[in-house]
Amino acid sequence: MSSFETILVERPEPAITRIVMNRPEARNAQNLQMTYDLNAAFDAAVQDDAVKVIILAGSGPHFSSGHDLRPGGKNAAGADFPPIGNWGGFAEPNAHGRFAREQEIYLQITRRWRNLAKPTIAEVHGKCIAGGLMLAWACDLIVASDDAQFCDPVVTMGVCGVEWFVHPWELGPRKAKEFLFTADSWSAQEAHHLGMVNQVVPRAELPSRVLELARRIASKPSFALKLTKEAVNRSVDVMGQPAAIDQAFALHQLCHAHNLQEFGMIVDPSGLHPSVRKPPAAAE
Repeated sequence: MSSFETILVERPEPAITRIVMNRPEARNAQNLQMTYDLNAAFDAAVQDDAVKVIILAGSGPHFSSGHDLRPGGKNAAGADFPPIGNWGGFAEPNAHGRFAREQEIYLQITRRWRNLAKPTIAEVHGKCIAGGLMLAWACDLIVASDDAQFCDPVVTMGVCGVEWFVHPWELGPRKAKEFLFTADSWSAQEAHHLGMVNQVVPRAELPSRVLELARRIASKPSFALKLTKEAVNRSVDVMGQPAAIDQAFALHQLCHAHNLQEFGMIVDPSGLHPSVRKPPAAAE
């Protein structure tokens, strides 16, 4: 078992790595430390030839409450952690620096995880909100507990959905609009009905059922698994998903720029939870 600040890495079987987000007090909100801890753990699992399947899970009552919007000790992209992308400009003022930061820590790193060479399974329980959706959607399969709930409330913050904008691909265009326009929470059963979730299982059985699924996948030849994932991902890419995500990311940045002019902060404060809401002067 490797040691990280915000995650646990387990090896339930020689061919299976289980990565567990471990900030239960923050409902596994993804801060910068967790972002790079996850990236390091994913890299290690991919480079370990004995590992065939990677599971992503969360400790505590919920899978993930999304991005951690509270100020933290290590919060400077490109400075507190070595960058993994090729954009640069993290210290530039205004939209330049913001675009660079979100390219690195939200868009490109999620794309990187989506393209990991090995099959990945998201083990989702409790709430999966906003940035938590990005974590689950980056995985190849999603198995949810029967109490799981999914929500992207970012439109209430004056922004057109999370940065990894695959809503139309995961839900279909009409349901994606409903999901975003209403900011409603949808059940695991609804997500399964729409094809976003592969399986819904009782909460108490979730880890064992995911492990059994991982075991069945791991029984297949490693190279065939890698190329099968590549074939499916490339098929989706040919359909235009990367370009669609990139254009939505640009619109996401336009929303931030508008909110900064309108409210003095990059989101509409009326849509923020009181724990992270700040007066405009303090948010600039």
